[in-house]
Amino acid sequence: MPRHGRDMEPRVWKIRYLRLVRRVYRIVGHRRLRHREWWKPIRTALLDRRLWHPCRDTVANGLSIGLFFAMMPIPGQSLAAATIAARSRANIPFAVGATFVTNPLTSPIVRPLQHQFGGWLREHLHVPMPQLGEVDLQFRSTVVALNVSDFILGFLVSGILVSLLAYPMVHLFSALMPQHLPIRPIVIRKKKPRSSSP
Repeated sequence: MPRHGRDMEPRVWKIRYLRLVRRVYRIVGHRRLRHREWWKPIRTALLDRRLWHPCRDTVANGLSIGLFFAMMPIPGQSLAAATIAARSRANIPFAVGATFVTNPLTSPIVRPLQHQFGGWLREHLHVPMPQLGEVDLQFRSTVVALNVSDFILGFLVSGILVSLLAYPMVHLFSALMPQHLPIRPIVIRKKKPRSSSP
């Protein structure tokens, strides 16, 4: 019975990965983007099958890119991460999936922490930043004074730190469980065209 459970583990991971792939495919092939001329070459690069098969290095690069954009308070995080991942030959599903680390549930926690982190960097490490003033933001029933310089510094540095953290995490996971994440990518051979008989 335990052996059967161990045999099921790779299947469970594969099912989860395929769900992530389908989700990213829906984003890439969204009807609002499908017929735009500027998007067609990007979409072609995104649909390169070699970027969808997980291996250690491509997953590490993809996760790093996705986590960086997750820390950026910008719209279109997933599309930006997918585009950069395609240009960097990184794993696209992991790049897009990592951007959902920040979502409507986690952003109210992450963004204030980034603001505090930026203030700590400026106060204790004396990181130089131009004075960009403060902005009053309405958060639920209270008004929060946001120091723009602290916030920009906080999300930039936190983005760099978490993106760098992706590499040792993925390499450690691949070393401990190589059956789930191989070191080398799967070789995809192109099908030879059938020769027409004379």
